[in-house]
Amino acid sequence: MQRSLTIALDMMGGDYGPRSSIPAAVEAVHLHPALTLILCGNETLIQEQLSRLDALQHPRLKIKHCTQIVTNADEPAYALRNKKDASMRVALDLVKSGEAQACVSSGNTGALFAIAHYVLKMLPGIKRPALISSVPTETKRPVYLLDLGANVHCDAHTLYQFGIMGAVVAREVQDIEHPKVSLLNIGSEDIKGHEGIKEAAQLMTRCNTINYTGYSEGSDIFSGKADVIVCEGFVGNVALKTCEGIAKLIMHKMTKALKKHLLYRGLALLLMPVIKKIYKKVNPDQYNGASLVGLRGIVVKSHGNASASAFLAAINEAVKEVQRQLPEKIQAAFAENEPTPNTSSENS
Repeated sequence: MQRSLTIALDMMGGDYGPRSSIPAAVEAVHLHPALTLILCGNETLIQEQLSRLDALQHPRLKIKHCTQIVTNADEPAYALRNKKDASMRVALDLVKSGEAQACVSSGNTGALFAIAHYVLKMLPGIKRPALISSVPTETKRPVYLLDLGANVHCDAHTLYQFGIMGAVVAREVQDIEHPKVSLLNIGSEDIKGHEGIKEAAQLMTRCNTINYTGYSEGSDIFSGKADVIVCEGFVGNVALKTCEGIAKLIMHKMTKALKKHLLYRGLALLLMPVIKKIYKKVNPDQYNGASLVGLRGIVVKSHGNASASAFLAAINEAVKEVQRQLPEKIQAAFAENEPTPNTSSENS
């Protein structure tokens, strides 16, 4: 029998608000019989969308009315101080109180980081949270990238901690017994990169929890060479957005070319099953849902422009992390490793 779980959703975040989050929530409770969702946001708007889907009376969809919204224009500090009844804040408060086991939001990224850090706090021994997500590779398994923007600059010890957290995520979510962990660098040779990268490599080499396999270049991201690739937030965010842009560009160019001539349109009909299969594998929507790891609770960040299917992917990611008790597993991994002295200066 499945263990019941409850997830709080920020229904007002992102570009589409309830228009994408409500259909995703309805689909999620159909997919997961043990799942209850707390829908945080404007009660009237939520009820309107639920009524359209004939789900207003669903017993596992509960509405938590909120009077405020964190907008994309809100500075993180302003949202933290002045929007305590915003849907994002209320969802995170529900995780802190134990009423929910995870929070999913597609709202203002900076505000979500700031509020989540303030409300949930860090796990013992962890310096900073990291944003982690997966992208497809040439193999059957995706690769996890972190950090994706929570920390623009990182010292060696922070990258080392990211390596531990990334290894735990890959092991628990993807069932990889000894995930291969790599550092993103400008070359694969040991002499490449700045001193912080080199020091992080030494720390990972000495850590029993990390199966460190050396440096990866940007061209290695999709190769399956590593299960986890660690980098600073600025680099990771640029890499992820570039990956998503390339996927969309390829599909756009392919669609445009196949529509150009009558012969191509005929070939498109024959190739449609293959095209759909390829698109399904590279479609960014199915990889939507970056997790803010290192906190005393589960927080999943959805894209701001997420469609209903993309927001559903973020909910599914939260479900997996709750089932695998990810924060507890990360805390246990850090407890197994003696604290490593931070010998490098803090760069951020």
